[in-house]
Amino acid sequence: MERNEIIAQVKQILKTALNHENFEMSETLSATDVDGWDSLSHMIIISKVEKQFSITFKLKELNKMKNMGDMLDLIASKL
Repeated sequence: MERNEIIAQVKQILKTALNHENFEMSETLSATDVDGWDSLSHMIIISKVEKQFSITFKLKELNKMKNMGDMLDLIASKL
């Protein structure tokens, strides 16, 4: 799967989980950049990403993620 496809799917997950579209998807995007992205919505996002891509994140992988670029890289490495 190409990175653009991954980005499009993750962006849709974010829109759904956070219930708004008022953010710019970028490699440097993090939870602090998006209104409503708290710890609960973060777990919802992780769960939806795992389900969408049929992957599972390890706790240490989650702890290393600092932004969307890290998440996209990790998703791509698991596909």
